[in-house]
Amino acid sequence: MNSDPVARTNAAPSPLRGILFLIASTVVFSIADVITKQLTSTLPPPEVAWMRYATFALVIIPVMLLKGGPALLRSRRPKLQVLRGLGMVGSSLLFIESLPYLPVADATAIFFVSPILIMALSVLFLGETVGWRRWSAAAVGFIGVMIVVRPGTGAFQFAALLPMMAASSWAVGAVVTRKIVGDHAFTTLAYSALVGTVVLSALLPFNWVTPDATEIGLGLSMGVLFAIGHWFIVLAYRHGNASMIAPFSYVQLIWAGSLGYLVFGSVPDAWTITGAGIIALSGLYTAYRERVRALEKKFPA
Repeated sequence: MNSDPVARTNAAPSPLRGILFLIASTVVFSIADVITKQLTSTLPPPEVAWMRYATFALVIIPVMLLKGGPALLRSRRPKLQVLRGLGMVGSSLLFIESLPYLPVADATAIFFVSPILIMALSVLFLGETVGWRRWSAAAVGFIGVMIVVRPGTGAFQFAALLPMMAASSWAVGAVVTRKIVGDHAFTTLAYSALVGTVVLSALLPFNWVTPDATEIGLGLSMGVLFAIGHWFIVLAYRHGNASMIAPFSYVQLIWAGSLGYLVFGSVPDAWTITGAGIIALSGLYTAYRERVRALEKKFPA
């Protein structure tokens, strides 16, 4: 499962390096999602989500303290950081809840409705203007999601609604991120890790299953990969703007399908492949229009 840029920091721009970091993040997140699906076969999803976030916190907090000390925990917009953290942990929990029932490729494809939702919420809460071309692309992307989900047919599963809900929660977090100005990337990552760990820790007593050594090892691996994936995204957006780099996140659809087949023997059907392709094309066109608008603002006619 992918992420949004948490902050931009000063660095010599290198668009190619940014693209490579983002592609690397899609590989890492796909591996983490496959491990997550494996864990949900024996452990409750909230516990698996807690393992992911607790490990993430254990990785990111020491790194943050080494880089900048406790001062990096001081946010200029702490309430927004907490709200963003709630959106992100809600997204992770809902996505993980879907994995016992859906192939990783299907859940990932449905989750990629998030850019459409981010665009819609940006209009409502950020006052952004969206032209008919991007609305049309959003409608096409939603059709792609419906092709994957296939409501009203025998292939429909209510579990398919979980990645859509996860995408909605992610979109809320992403829109809030755009209102957080001035905080360091580590501050945002630390808040995400801490908020997620606290929320999920509160859920643990309700359905705890003691993991064995293998499950603990898988949980630690999943959490470390989750942290690495987020850091790769930070590095990616240091080197280029979102409209140029973001389209490469759709490479994750390829990794999700390939790893799902290699590990679980699940082959995406023609409907999923078609729907995922339409979703990706919609997202690519939306990113293209974002870039056109950015250039028009920079170089007005």
